[in-house]
Parts: sequence; structure tokens; C-alpha cells
Amino acid sequence: MKDHLNQYIHYLRSERRLSDNTLSSYERDLNQFIHFMLENSLVEIAEVQRHHISRYMLHLKEQGRKAATLSRHIVSVRAFFHFLATQSLIVNNPSIYLESPKQEKKSPSILSVDLTSTLLETPNSESAAGKRDKAMLELIYATGIRVSELVALNVEHVHLQLAYIQCMGMGQKERIVPFGRLAGEAMSAYLQMGREELTTERESESALFLNHLGTRLTRQGFWKTIKKHAKEAGIVQDITPHTLRHSVAAHLLDNGADVRAVQELLGHADISTTLKYTHASKQRIKDTYNQSHPRA
Repeated sequence: MKDHLNQYIHYLRSERRLSDNTLSSYERDLNQFIHFMLENSLVEIAEVQRHHISRYMLHLKEQGRKAATLSRHIVSVRAFFHFLATQSLIVNNPSIYLESPKQEKKSPSILSVDLTSTLLETPNSESAAGKRDKAMLELIYATGIRVSELVALNVEHVHLQLAYIQCMGMGQKERIVPFGRLAGEAMSAYLQMGREELTTERESESALFLNHLGTRLTRQGFWKTIKKHAKEAGIVQDITPHTLRHSVAAHLLDNGADVRAVQELLGHADISTTLKYTHASKQRIKDTYNQSHPRA
């Protein structure tokens, strides 16, 4: 079995050109699978049947593995056996028709309007880094763009007079996204008085948002920024770089925005992605009703 796994990993590395992290994930999952099969006296890969794989998944579940982890293991095992079948290393594929466990649907993390305002007012606008942080937070809340889209922006993508940005989304699709007055004021202050201080002579950088080295700010840099300001604002709710994007969608829908318009603004390929925020909105209404209505 180990030889087959080595062949598969070599295929993923040389033919599929997967990243080292993805390769490690596949190899780790499949090593656990093979170890379980060997412990159950299955030496040859051709001996593995569907019920053996089901027993393995039950074993993982009994260990307390979450549904997302179980799904990942199933994907790894399916891909492994698909490779073996296409390479004629096995006659029958035992992983066909395996069902993935149903994953619990979690509501997106959303800040209230008041907490969002507190967060956006936290950066110290006297410093260059503070002006940058203020501009980033205001812009991402005004537009709902992804963090990857935010840090990929160049100076020429911002049109202050017309109040919109050119954003390159998933699948290299360009979106024209408008922003409001407060975001415009924060952006103007950063571009006029903040960004120049962060620019270094040795680095001619077209990036809109720069770090202390004068180079493009990274996703990790933004993650540290939002965590820092959330702590300063006294927000105990766990905040990720995606929280503001989630909040934009929820706040727009709460205030009567059209679902299709929100879909286009956020660059969702499928409207079902946008509709999950309507569920979150309805849940908040229900919670408020249950807390406030005398006969709830």
C-alpha cells in the first residue's frame, strides 16, 4: 500500500503540481487510512472494500473528529482510489458512492452596526499607519471586497473623485465597486498624508496599502491589523479578516437592499452564497422577537 501511496504523491507533485501544504495534507490523511487497513489485516490495496472504508470513517467519528475533517478524509480516499483505478492498479473502485457526512451550517460571523462603528473609529489617524488602517477598514466595510482583493489594490485602482474602485475578483473578473463619503475621506487622508511616509526610497511600489517596509501589505498583515484594533476597541467577539465582508452583506440586507444588488457588489458567483446572509438576518429578527415579545 505504501508503494501505491508514493506513486500517488509523486503524481500529485509532478503532474498536478499541487502545493507542499496540499501534498502534506493528502499524505497525512492517506497514511492514517493505510495504517488502519494494515491494523485490520488488509495488506493489499485490492483487498479494500467499501465496508472497510466505511468502518474507517466510523473509527474517525468515534475519535471525535468533526464533520469537516471526516469530509476531508473522504475526499482524500476517493481521490486516491480514483487514481489507482485510472492507472489500472485496481479493478474495482470501492470508494464510489461513499456519502460525505452532513456538515453543520454555521452562520457567518457578523458584527453589529455599533461594534462596526467602534472598530472603524479605533485607528489613530495622526500616524501614517493609523491613516492606512483607517482607510483599509473603512474601504472594506464600504465595499465588502475580499481581503485578497483589498491588499491587491494598486493606487491607480482608486478613483476618489468618482468614488469607486476597480477590483479584480475571483476568476480574474473585474468589478467596479462604489464607496461612500466616509471611506472616501479616509482614503483621501491616507493618500495625501499617510502613504508617502510609508514609501521607501529603495522601493517603488504601486500597491495602495503599504507595510512599514514600504512594500505591499499582505493578508497576514491585515489579519494582525484587524485583530489589534478589535482588541483596542474592546471587542470580545472573535473577528477574522472576513468578518467585515460578512457584516457588509448582513447590514445591507437588514436595511432593505436587493439581494441581486448585494450579490453583484460582493462578487458572489452563486446567489446562494448571498442568501445565507438573509438567513442570518432573519435569525437576528427571531432572536430579538424572542427576547422582546411578552408572549414569545
